[in-house]
Amino acid sequence: MIKTDSLVKMFGPKLAVDNVSFEVKAGEVLGFLGPNGAGKSTTMRMITGYLPMTSGTITIDGADIVNDPITAKSRIGYLPENAPSYPESTVEGFLSFIAEAKGLSGQAKKDAVEHAIKLCQLEKVRRQTIDTLSKGYKHRTCFAQAIINDPPILVLDEPTDGLDPNQKHEMRNLIREMGKTKSIIVSTHILEEVEAICTRVIIIDKGKVVFNGTPAELRGRSQEAGTVVVATAKVEFKEFEAAAKQLPNVSQVVDKGKADGRNLFAVVPRKANEGCLAGDVKAMMDGKGWGFVELHTEAGRLDDVFRSITSNETGEKKEA
Repeated sequence: MIKTDSLVKMFGPKLAVDNVSFEVKAGEVLGFLGPNGAGKSTTMRMITGYLPMTSGTITIDGADIVNDPITAKSRIGYLPENAPSYPESTVEGFLSFIAEAKGLSGQAKKDAVEHAIKLCQLEKVRRQTIDTLSKGYKHRTCFAQAIINDPPILVLDEPTDGLDPNQKHEMRNLIREMGKTKSIIVSTHILEEVEAICTRVIIIDKGKVVFNGTPAELRGRSQEAGTVVVATAKVEFKEFEAAAKQLPNVSQVVDKGKADGRNLFAVVPRKANEGCLAGDVKAMMDGKGWGFVELHTEAGRLDDVFRSITSNETGEKKEA
């Protein structure tokens, strides 16, 4: 388990991380989001012991990162940003060195290297020097070093950076599977990745936690979430609006114009997750004998929510 309590980091007079507290339990994959300069990488570097904190506490699987750093760090597998490695080493040699540095030897070391190579699909490049690898293979090699001793905790900074779509799919499946038993923090700018692999999301902005919840709860904060969109060929807007406004939990009805000869209407709920508005709209239309070509509920857009949470009062984007 990872636990931070009242974490603060100052760089001279600049407050980079401001009283950040959260936990990541075994079986959780936490998506750690925020705009550039928000304090994400600084927080992750403090969690791994790479940077000292100004104040607060961090415990890693029960070990305090300050008072018992060797035990705490031994429980962490860390994939830093930009996947640093030793470019003159072969993939196999680099992983063997990392395994030995993490206390493995003999057959256990050999087994760990083979397992990491197989898991990260590095068989084809195992004897190549790292400086000859593509960006994707370099990143997979660095991911392999993070998991080589099967640590209970993983801290991953942009784990799919440089991977092609197929490799991203494989990496996400691997992280999701590992997340069933490990505590994992994933820092990413890819919002689709949050839904693909994360069980919980934290958004940090200007050093403060501004959201902590599930991906579904984050999406549910979208202004579009829960809106029912109807496409119908014959019903006119005024007639539809008058009927739809009689339904419970309807805030407004919007004429969205025409598409392919069909009228498009949006029924906006007062509360996105209260009742089944789509069912009510369908029942209304069936009762009126109105046919429809399409009827669906908008799930909301994560990018819209992210911008709204990390934007200033005027709605303008903050500086990175």
